[in-house]
Amino acid sequence: MRRAARNRTRSRTQRPEKSLFGKPFDGGKRMDHGGPQQQQHPMEQQQQPYNPQHPAMMRLYEVQKEVASLGPQVCTFSGLQNDRDYKRLERELTRLLLEVDQVDTEGKPELQGARKRAAQEVEGLLRYLEENATHPSRQAIEELSNEARQLVDERVVAPQRAGGVAEINDELVDALQELVLRLTQVKTEGRVPLRKARYRALTRLCAVQDVLEGRTQQQTLSLPLSGDTHEAVHCINQVMVKVSVARSQLVALLMGLSGRDSCAHLSRILTEMQVELDALDVSGNAAIRNYRKQVVEEINGLLKHLDLEGEGDDTRRYDLAQNNSIREIEAVRAHVSHLREGVLRHCAMGDLSFRPKAELQSLLTHLDQVDTAKNPCIREARRRAVVEVQAIITFLDLREALARRQPGPNEHPSHRAVWLVLGSLSDLQAQVLGFDGKRVDKSYMILEELLTKQLLALDAVDPQGDETTKVARKQAVKFAQNILNYLDMKTDEWEY
Repeated sequence: MRRAARNRTRSRTQRPEKSLFGKPFDGGKRMDHGGPQQQQHPMEQQQQPYNPQHPAMMRLYEVQKEVASLGPQVCTFSGLQNDRDYKRLERELTRLLLEVDQVDTEGKPELQGARKRAAQEVEGLLRYLEENATHPSRQAIEELSNEARQLVDERVVAPQRAGGVAEINDELVDALQELVLRLTQVKTEGRVPLRKARYRALTRLCAVQDVLEGRTQQQTLSLPLSGDTHEAVHCINQVMVKVSVARSQLVALLMGLSGRDSCAHLSRILTEMQVELDALDVSGNAAIRNYRKQVVEEINGLLKHLDLEGEGDDTRRYDLAQNNSIREIEAVRAHVSHLREGVLRHCAMGDLSFRPKAELQSLLTHLDQVDTAKNPCIREARRRAVVEVQAIITFLDLREALARRQPGPNEHPSHRAVWLVLGSLSDLQAQVLGFDGKRVDKSYMILEELLTKQLLALDAVDPQGDETTKVARKQAVKFAQNILNYLDMKTDEWEY
């Protein structure tokens, strides 16, 4: 029965989507994502063309009420097809679709039209649910989450469960940061469920980063103190051991590697540790008071990450269009765009007098002061704005260097060859700065090819033992790669 209903769902996908009461399903744009949906009674929205007391119409009204209840849940569901909530929502919607199909219209066109619109409303929700759960970006989020999970399991959780010590080093922290960056670059197409899934994955990974980086700092402290100092020190040392275990449990929880523990259970354990520390008499000994304070702060640092169960349910955290920091960044980007146009316009006329470097530097300072609230998506937005500013500054610096250049008669031929490439790179960078297309555009492909040729030209330069040429070629290669990276960033269609 369910399969037959789903088959009918797909057969109707090309029909115009008009709801029972005249409003088509819109992919959740009218929904108050996560909150109760405010809807008037159908009879208050428009006059019905058929007797509302007819049994068929009354049944369709009941279906519409259930659809209104399930709609917000569907439009904010951010999981996968094997999740319990997905199966529940699919089951409920399929049941409603079957009930709509069973409504007896008595062959009357008015009732048939109402039934058709009700079916389309349910089918729209079923489609939206399935599309988001199987969307390539949702799969990408899951793959990156699994990659992070495997990394943390191998490097942190598994060694500690085996009775060993996890090796927390810069390599691990950098690997996690790379995964965070890749997650922020997953495209969501503005879909609330995809934004929510990306944000939830990011918050957990960033929390693990915070915990592990905190542990790195903790390892450098000369703690615990000797038990001979004071009778309270022995108790604090024992709590420190428990905190170390709790930290490992927290990391496992955040990454979904703990099947038995829960955030609530770990929170109770950490709170009990705080109570135990508060009960200690450490009066008259400043060193021990500081030691206890340090351990309490460590516990508080772990507790703050246990509030992630409901993280992501508030749309203000992951739907950033109205975020004040994003607005601030966008205002800076608008100013940068204006300056970039001015720079390119003057350079095209051969006028090098327009050099707003001081203004650009002030914009970098402004961006550095933007509050990201530890939100990785805002951090990425700020990073990209910084790259845009730096691209203009490096362009101006190279133009100025090329204008000042006065090669002598004894200049090494290889060094001259590097400067010739830099001149070509400067012209290409002007085109990249002004490029406003997509990767499928022919102009993009030409730019990419020309930049690659400049890299090959640099690779062909033989320094012949000249150290100045070696340094210049290395800098030119880095410069060319930065232009390519900037071109990629401009065309990767990233969004908040």
